[in-house]
Amino acid sequence: MTRHHADQVTIAVKDEVKVSGLMAAPPGARACYVMAHGAGAGMTHPFMEAMAGGLADRGIASLRYQFPFMELGSRRPDAPALAQATVRAAVAKAGELAGIALIAGGKSFGGRMTSQAQAEAPLPGVRGLVFLGFPLHPAGKPSEQRGQHLFSIELPMLFLQGSRDQLADLSLLRPLVKRLGQSAVLQVFPEADHSFHVPARSGGNDADIRDRIADSIAAWAEDICRS
Repeated sequence: MTRHHADQVTIAVKDEVKVSGLMAAPPGARACYVMAHGAGAGMTHPFMEAMAGGLADRGIASLRYQFPFMELGSRRPDAPALAQATVRAAVAKAGELAGIALIAGGKSFGGRMTSQAQAEAPLPGVRGLVFLGFPLHPAGKPSEQRGQHLFSIELPMLFLQGSRDQLADLSLLRPLVKRLGQSAVLQVFPEADHSFHVPARSGGNDADIRDRIADSIAAWAEDICRS
């Protein structure tokens, strides 16, 4: 992976609420992924850094950004209304900075908040949603309830999921994605967990998984942005 420069940006959410972002825009980028972090780690987590760099290598720009709770150093995620307002502000900022087709989503909590924002009202300029480990249910409590809002979304969706993800029982996620229709795609990474970590016994490694994820996002983004 080539090390790409990322510009620091400030995103105004509402009133006095502002959050930080990192914009990586390789020359000739074909699309921009507005990428939210998960509940447990912010935009500079190694996984987020690796995703941004891998996508830049493949001609896809990205805007990573913080949720307000992470900006403040809190461990308690924001209420859905504030999280969704942050998603909306980040998408607007990406549209302003990138001037190219947008896709949106992110890791776990960030992807779910993005999908909830889209279900509430379309995110301007966004052509599709990409989920890096969609958290369909809490660990050990299989349910489809967290995925019901997805049926209100009329955009292509890409679900990238580890086969050992304890927050998404594949016996529930597979039929749910199928019911969403042909515009929803599920790609499963064998032996990967919710963090896309694979054990040594699998014969693979985390870097290989991240490369495959970046390949999938880049190919999917190019496909939907052409249509």
